Amino acid sequence: MRQFVTIATNAFMELVRQPVFLLLMTSSAVFEIFLATPYYFAFGDEPKLVENSVLAVMLLSGLFGAVLSASSSLAREIRTGTALAVLSKPVGRAQFLLAKFAGLAAALTVLTYVNMIGVLLASRMAFDAYGKTDLPAIAIFGGGILLAYALAGFSNFFLRRPFVSDAVFAMLIFTTLAAFCVFQFTRQMESAGTVAVVNWNLLPAGILILFALWILAAIALACSTRFDTIATLAICSAVFLVGLMSDYFFGKPAAHGSWWASTLYSIIPNWQLFWLADAIETGKSTFHWDYVAKTLGYAACYVGAALAIGTLLFEERELS
Repeated sequence: MRQFVTIATNAFMELVRQPVFLLLMTSSAVFEIFLATPYYFAFGDEPKLVENSVLAVMLLSGLFGAVLSASSSLAREIRTGTALAVLSKPVGRAQFLLAKFAGLAAALTVLTYVNMIGVLLASRMAFDAYGKTDLPAIAIFGGGILLAYALAGFSNFFLRRPFVSDAVFAMLIFTTLAAFCVFQFTRQMESAGTVAVVNWNLLPAGILILFALWILAAIALACSTRFDTIATLAICSAVFLVGLMSDYFFGKPAAHGSWWASTLYSIIPNWQLFWLADAIETGKSTFHWDYVAKTLGYAACYVGAALAIGTLLFEERELS
């Protein structure tokens, strides 16, 4: 158990020290806030447009983060011989792979948390054609990011600590404080004279996206046992795109008794199960935590299957 925790912790710290991880986290959060700043002409549906857009940004940034992190965590170590050095110790390949996934899942959770703060802030800042941009919220959130980078720069220059990981952890703290200040001490007026509020229904939607990212991470990790970054990205993108249209391609034929469609419908993850934006838009979604719990079981089954396949591929991989 100690070896598992050590490998998982090292994998997590290695991922959050990657400059691309910090760049992806910062750019996605800033872009989510940016989507809530311009004037749209959506005939009163501007908040819904913003909410759908920021959830899509969260999902796509997590997709790239899962693939890049999986390749950095496993494929690069296999290529450089680091994995062989670790496995020369009393560590099994299955334990090594599961620990790598635990560290990868933790890193994706950190990324999704910061993105979720951006999503909630964007839902609070969204306005219709008669409103105006929430400049105080933009200043507070931007100031939080600048403070995080400044603190990381201070610790790097004076304490010789790694800049990237300190910036990541500082962003966790300062973006949370910035969101708290915006929610408690600022007001955004809507066109009808009411005060804008946070759409907390986006919280379970963000949690479901995190479950989807864990599945993508498991698939990317399984692919990384045999392929490099570009091939892994291509395979995961194909699985993602096909899974988005799974209901159309395989669901309808499976309902008519097609065995091949039923098989593919069960094998390929259905990403629509993790997308609550449409239900939120129609006003039919509140805090359906029972659905979140069922989706967690669905995700756990897919993660377990992907890691089992990855373990079989990794057991037969020559590391010399």
